[in-house]
Amino acid sequence: MNDQTQVEIEAQAFRRLLAHLDEHKAVQNIDLMNLAGFCRNCLSKWYRSAAEDKGISLDYEAARERIYGMPYADWKALYQTPASADQSAAYDAKANDPT
Repeated sequence: MNDQTQVEIEAQAFRRLLAHLDEHKAVQNIDLMNLAGFCRNCLSKWYRSAAEDKGISLDYEAARERIYGMPYADWKALYQTPASADQSAAYDAKANDPT
């Protein structure tokens, strides 16, 4: 496989991941963090970092809008629910785990 084909495949897979997350808005970021160790905000940061690696200035909110498909404040108001005590405890335990 040549480099261009690999980039195209990776881009397609990334777009599919974003579409999948968009189709499953009920999946909360804290659940993603607790189960997978990353969330939509992490993807936003990675996206911004990749743009900067290419010399493209992209602020965090613009990166978030790309990942969320709308301004983050709108997404949060429409879809984000408060974390439960169990979700917060699991997040805190994972964050404090040295391994």
